[in-house]
Amino acid sequence: MQDIPIISLARHRGGEMTADEYKTLAVACEDHGFFILKDHGNDELIEHVFRQSADFFAAPKAEKLKIFRDEANPLGYFDRELTKQKRDLKEVFDFKAGGYISRDPAKQTRWPESRKDFRDALTDFFESFTELSDITMRMVFTALGTPKSAIDQIMADGFGDLHSSTARLNFYPAEDPVPDEERRGLNNLGDMALHHHTDPGAITLLLQDDHGGLQANSKTHGWIDVPPLAGSIVVNIGDVLQVWTNDRCTAGMHRVLPVRSETGRYSTPFFYSPKYDAQITPWVDTGDEARYRSFSWREFIRGRVTDNFADYGAEDIQIERYRVA
Repeated sequence: MQDIPIISLARHRGGEMTADEYKTLAVACEDHGFFILKDHGNDELIEHVFRQSADFFAAPKAEKLKIFRDEANPLGYFDRELTKQKRDLKEVFDFKAGGYISRDPAKQTRWPESRKDFRDALTDFFESFTELSDITMRMVFTALGTPKSAIDQIMADGFGDLHSSTARLNFYPAEDPVPDEERRGLNNLGDMALHHHTDPGAITLLLQDDHGGLQANSKTHGWIDVPPLAGSIVVNIGDVLQVWTNDRCTAGMHRVLPVRSETGRYSTPFFYSPKYDAQITPWVDTGDEARYRSFSWREFIRGRVTDNFADYGAEDIQIERYRVA
């Protein structure tokens, strides 16, 4: 608990956070890339999303397979995702919503036809967490001492109405969700419900239920628990923010331990990601040197999404590919 700071978003928005509180946030972003938000004003929405998620994953498999994802479109239901070339023990539903859907008709969210309340709740979630992500990003930059002009430039160049963010419902069952007869040719399950990885975008805002199991990798302490706190939002730094801050922030390496409850574990991440044509370039202060060469978000995310769908014999693309020697 002491290693994952709890930050009051209301105090930040009200201009009440102290220098020591910002320093605590900065240290966490540098060490393991995780912190917890409270006083965010989304409690009722969070409860509604969890109810819709549980109801969706409890539906018959035949209903979920009607919106099964494919290689061309990563949105929809999936039960055989890979992380580090190992199959995860989970089911997912990936979506975009509101005014942020893809302009490509072939890459729009596959919504269950009979679940209007489901779609409405997730649309409200997507729009609310888009705004919340912008506020949280600016809070992190402020904690690092980034000038306001630089913050405004990064946010304007990187996001806006065309940001490519996605969201996901996760369900971690106690048993393999893929039937025996469908496992031929699939990668084997590993020893984790979700294997160690970093998220590719800027930040991730995560809702987790009370089962626990999420762990972050601290440079100081190794693997540490990210505690489930009712009504809270877990935030972790992504690869893009590590590059933008020129390694001031650490992309949060994390994993999920196997579920020990027959009822399973639920979580809902919102992946705040740049617009596709954004160039990811480190912001450096006078006298510093960039540790990464610039790269396009489109190029980076394309490799990560493809490798999550199937095993093509290579490790996921990482930001180390762009590090300056």
